[in-house]
Amino acid sequence: MPRVQTFDAIIVGAGAAGLFCAGIAGQRGRRVLLIDHSPKIAEKIRISGGGRANFTNRDLDPRAPQKHFVGENPNFCRSALSRYTPTDFIGLLQRHGVAWHEKHKGQLFCDRSADDLIQVLLREGEAGGVDRWQPCAVRAVRQDGDGAYALDTDRGPVRAPKLVVATGGLPVPQIGASDFGLRLAAQFGLRVVEPRPALVPLTFDGAAWTPYAGLAGLALPVRIETGGKKDRMAFDEDLLFTHRGLSGPAVLQISSYWQAGAPIRLNLAPDTDLGAALSEAKRRSRKRLANELAQWVPARLADAWAAQDGDWQRPVMETADRALARLAERLQRWELVPTGTEGWRKAEVMRGGVDTRELSQQTLESRQAGLFFIGEVVDVTGWLGGYNFQWAWASAHACAQAL
Repeated sequence: MPRVQTFDAIIVGAGAAGLFCAGIAGQRGRRVLLIDHSPKIAEKIRISGGGRANFTNRDLDPRAPQKHFVGENPNFCRSALSRYTPTDFIGLLQRHGVAWHEKHKGQLFCDRSADDLIQVLLREGEAGGVDRWQPCAVRAVRQDGDGAYALDTDRGPVRAPKLVVATGGLPVPQIGASDFGLRLAAQFGLRVVEPRPALVPLTFDGAAWTPYAGLAGLALPVRIETGGKKDRMAFDEDLLFTHRGLSGPAVLQISSYWQAGAPIRLNLAPDTDLGAALSEAKRRSRKRLANELAQWVPARLADAWAAQDGDWQRPVMETADRALARLAERLQRWELVPTGTEGWRKAEVMRGGVDTRELSQQTLESRQAGLFFIGEVVDVTGWLGGYNFQWAWASAHACAQAL
């Protein structure tokens, strides 16, 4: 029989939340083992933010953080996020000499590379004396008679009174994402909110999308919304046309709120009263309508729209008022129903996960004593722009204090 190694806490998943939690717990005097099945360390951090890791967002309001998060109970994340803030994490990076910069809307990125962030997390773990087994798969988990957790791993059996699940979500399976955390929750009788891709491009039916497929690569600022009166959500962000549908920050944001079968609504010229502008142009311009329209939307978009109706393929001064009004209405209230999303392969995060009703807001411990869930595996999903990383840091910090 191989010798069983014992620890104060075992953390499964060496991504953002797992690495951070391990380092804090180790520095607080706990003997910690961190396990991950992937041969590559923190690959999701490495590829995030275009390789520079959008590691937090300054616009997060810790008094009302639920504004930037979705889930069955967005209020759940308030406690952890208010106790470990973007300012706290910025302080950590400054202590390690990592340079960073702010892009728009409060988004903070590493100046040089996401690897700088990974090295900070590894150094924090070393300072806490954390044992890291990687690559190492967990084959089975069970609870012993004394309440401790026994794990069968590729490197032999281990046990600890505390088990932390930080295995992330299902997006980007090509870098090793798995449903281990969700299966473990189910094994111990904990409810799971059905997972689905979030922060993901939307797709449209092939034939219906044909008039717009030629716009692939075109980007423009828009207002996008979905939902009815009570659950309406809207964003002002950039839209990107793709061969199969729509992407860009606007669509990634709305995808977390979009329900299958529901329409999305787009204003392609959000800063203009297009009806009034076209009426004014009719009084003074001899240009073709598409050429005039290109003042307010990209020329390729203007051409694609004008090509859809014979009434729009003439000089603006010869175009009927009703045709101009119809064009303005179409561009500023374009309603369309996605057929689906690009799925886990292109999703940035998972919506759904371990039901927050099963977890403590203060500690992230589940109803199953000694079993904790942190980061993306929990039913807490942030907006695009660094919010999901901040949830990883805050939930890891809250959990580590409790270990």
